[in-house]
Amino acid sequence: MPLLPMRQRLLQSLCLLLFTFPAFAQDMARVRETIAELASPALHGRGYAFKGDSLAARYLQQQFASIGLQSFTPNYQQPFTLPINILDNRLFLRVNGKPLVAGVDFIAHGATGAGQGDGKVYAIDTMLLQDVDESQDFLSYNFKNRVIVVRDRHFKDLLSLPQIFQEQILEAEAIIVLKPGPKLMGTVLGWQFPFPVLEVLEKSWPTKAKKVELAVDARLEEKYQSQNVIGYIKGSQKPDSFVVITAHYDHLGHQGKDLYFPGAHDNASGTAMLLELAHWYAQPQNAPEYSITFIAFAAEEASLLGSKFYTEHPLFPLNNIKFLLNLDLLSTGEEGLMVVNGTVFPEQFTLLQQLNKQHQLLPQIKSRGKAANSDHYYFTEEGVPAFFFYTLGGTTTEYHHPKDTPNTLPLTKFKEVFTLIKAFIKAL
Repeated sequence: MPLLPMRQRLLQSLCLLLFTFPAFAQDMARVRETIAELASPALHGRGYAFKGDSLAARYLQQQFASIGLQSFTPNYQQPFTLPINILDNRLFLRVNGKPLVAGVDFIAHGATGAGQGDGKVYAIDTMLLQDVDESQDFLSYNFKNRVIVVRDRHFKDLLSLPQIFQEQILEAEAIIVLKPGPKLMGTVLGWQFPFPVLEVLEKSWPTKAKKVELAVDARLEEKYQSQNVIGYIKGSQKPDSFVVITAHYDHLGHQGKDLYFPGAHDNASGTAMLLELAHWYAQPQNAPEYSITFIAFAAEEASLLGSKFYTEHPLFPLNNIKFLLNLDLLSTGEEGLMVVNGTVFPEQFTLLQQLNKQHQLLPQIKSRGKAANSDHYYFTEEGVPAFFFYTLGGTTTEYHHPKDTPNTLPLTKFKEVFTLIKAFIKAL
């Protein structure tokens, strides 16, 4: 083979490499920029304090518009209301005069009531739940200016005691629930206890705790206004048949003024994947055969209420959905991918495995049955074929914790999951 053509081919290959690598680097830079924006303090954890969910929705509307997605509704919004417990002011706890650190030593229960005060510790004896004599002592005790302390494994039992016991509990200043750890996980809920409930790591609780001081500001909003964000790309050949890609953009938001849960892994990572897929399919050369709808759900953390509302008020017939892919917790992948509903739809799961093997993307793809653990659930209940993807492995990500920050995300197999999704949609 002549030397010059060989040299030309090498130069061409080098040029191609130099051309394609920055494009990939720019894509992943955009992914990290998206995650950083969604998890930033400016969006308040995409929760309900300080309207963090609405700020995040506005960001997504701007992204949808810049990508060029079409909209079924004005500004891509599908508004709805939900009940939610909001903590946006005071949250502090001192034991024996020593402050505990919110987000490290303690957090509020998602359904905590409001309250402030101080009181002596009353530790619940496990015998109370079994012994009649202990029960009588409890019923005769004066709980004014007392703080009840109970271990996590007995908290539900305490709240399940007969009404006469509940009346006693209502007299207390608050309930402290001791959690075994190793970490605390926050929640958001749409109801409220009639008293403050704080969760404290056992290792942070003094062995001789005697006095507690606390303040919790919480308010229950029965009809909080939130919104799903929805856009689509019209199919080139089968516009009335839809592939739907979903990810929840909401997270836990604030507990008090200073503590917020960034939610980088859960679920800024899945939302970033949704936006990257929207960027891809919006390019003319990648125009899809089927219409593709992109739904960013609110209120997933609040009992999946955003997706539940959508299935009750769909913007096109649910039976027009060929398949739905729900994306949540996608920042790892060292150990592969989990597919919820994989056993429910074995034909499509086999296709997914074949594509993964063909393209040599992930070390494994595992399957689970039906589960009400993310936004695919209510679609499945309505007969829509759906998978829920989440990545496996990794030790650097947090879950429902203030340390779920962008800098902890390895995004190990983000590109491979992106490729797998595109291949799966093409093969449907």
